[in-house]
Amino acid sequence: MKKVIMIIVEMITVVICLCYLFPIYIVLVNSFKNRQELYENMLALPQKFSFDYFTKAMSKMNFTRAFTNSFIVTVVSIAIIIVLASMTAWMFVRMNNQFSKFMFMVFVATMIIPFQTIMMPLMQVMGWARDTLHLPMLNTLGGLIYMNVGFGASMAVFLFHGFIKSIPISLEEAATIDGCNKFKVFWKIVFPILKPTTATVIILDVIWIWNDYLLPSLVLSGKELRTIPLSTASFFGQFTIEWNLAMSGLMLTIIPVIVFYLAAQKYIVKGVAAGAVKQ
Repeated sequence: MKKVIMIIVEMITVVICLCYLFPIYIVLVNSFKNRQELYENMLALPQKFSFDYFTKAMSKMNFTRAFTNSFIVTVVSIAIIIVLASMTAWMFVRMNNQFSKFMFMVFVATMIIPFQTIMMPLMQVMGWARDTLHLPMLNTLGGLIYMNVGFGASMAVFLFHGFIKSIPISLEEAATIDGCNKFKVFWKIVFPILKPTTATVIILDVIWIWNDYLLPSLVLSGKELRTIPLSTASFFGQFTIEWNLAMSGLMLTIIPVIVFYLAAQKYIVKGVAAGAVKQ
């Protein structure tokens, strides 16, 4: 009886997985078709597999430039988030006073605020900073990175905070006795132990920042600054949509994330279980 139940559960799991993968199948098969084939039957396989549409999509998207912009924004944003959030969480845990507890709750509370509720005030503030303080916050990759750090800090601090609570303080005390200052204690003792949570934060933030469309669309207006999600919008005109090229462009957009996710997925559950659960 148990074996039958297990088989049924596995079949249901397979069906659910196929439902999740179905949109990717649609994008993949239609990225090799011309417009006539796509409109005739979007579910059928293409008559021939040709990468001509991928080449055209890369040219229209200015893929190399867009990929470079996305790569810079993603890597720099995540590096800053990791450094600042890990140090912040460490201080919150080790100070363990009312102020640190209050500030940690502030970080946690900001995680439940939808971005859509603050995006217009945010743009007004950033416009004021540009015009009054002469800070290049809009239409610059630096401004986008700054905002990504702000929006990504809360979750990172939350995850790091939970994991650091499980690190014995005796390790830090021993390092201090050996002559380490706080800077060395953190970077030589604490931070290497945070590897599972660091990997989790990196994976989640890569998926978020690389695929983000809304915030870059508000911040970046110059074509030379477009990230990959913004470049895919070039296929959707006011009066016509090049669906086959759009499908090719979407595949080019998601392939780097899929490759990265498959290479690093084993760290997600491990890091979350080791970090956020230990509160």
